[in-house]
Amino acid sequence: MRSIFPYAGLAAAAVVLDQVIKALVEARLELEEPVPLSPFLALYRTYNTGIAFSMFSSFGDGVLVLLSLVVIGFVLYLAAGTRPEQMLARAGFALVVGGALGNLIDRLAYGHVIDYILFHTPIFTFAVFNLADALISVGACLVVAEEFLSWRRRAADGEPHG
Repeated sequence: MRSIFPYAGLAAAAVVLDQVIKALVEARLELEEPVPLSPFLALYRTYNTGIAFSMFSSFGDGVLVLLSLVVIGFVLYLAAGTRPEQMLARAGFALVVGGALGNLIDRLAYGHVIDYILFHTPIFTFAVFNLADALISVGACLVVAEEFLSWRRRAADGEPHG
């Protein structure tokens, strides 16, 4: 049980940092007014009533809150099945849970998620996102990396795949 505390702390830190940044964004950025940071990156406060890329925005808050809780529960279930030496996967699951909780807090408090990072080029604009979204993506990449490294270790040891 003790081995999960660092990961719970990582998830909690992710939630706190996400919420602090969103509070600053709400207090200091005008809605839908870009603040250029570089030729391809800007701060741009907007609200997302759906999930990733505004998908499912027509489902309503209740369904999206329930969906978020199911996803968080499933990720926690997967994390519970990891071994202590699977530190990348555990850190990844913690980041996914922290990011999902950060966005869930927004949805419960405001009825939408606060997004503020705009990546763009002269010919392409990526969806506006936030730290929680980035943490979910990085966390998922860490879980995949752990799986890949485990697969390579098993292959090197001559163990069967699976």
